[in-house]
Amino acid sequence: MQTLNDVPIGKSAKVLKVGGEGAIRRRIMDMGITKGVEIFIRKVAPLGDPIEVTVRGYELSLRRDDCKKIEVE
Repeated sequence: MQTLNDVPIGKSAKVLKVGGEGAIRRRIMDMGITKGVEIFIRKVAPLGDPIEVTVRGYELSLRRDDCKKIEVE
């Protein structure tokens, strides 16, 4: 199982599943990260958190813990 956290900078990945429970899962999905969407990893902060991604044409910063809940291929 590969998560969004494992995708290197400059690469894209397709979302297979959004994990987590309750409010956390809902918040991730409200940001536009749903099954089948393509996510591009733009850059990672110097200390590794947050990770900046492009999804559905806009930039988004995600915490590393949230990225570990997003399963990709």
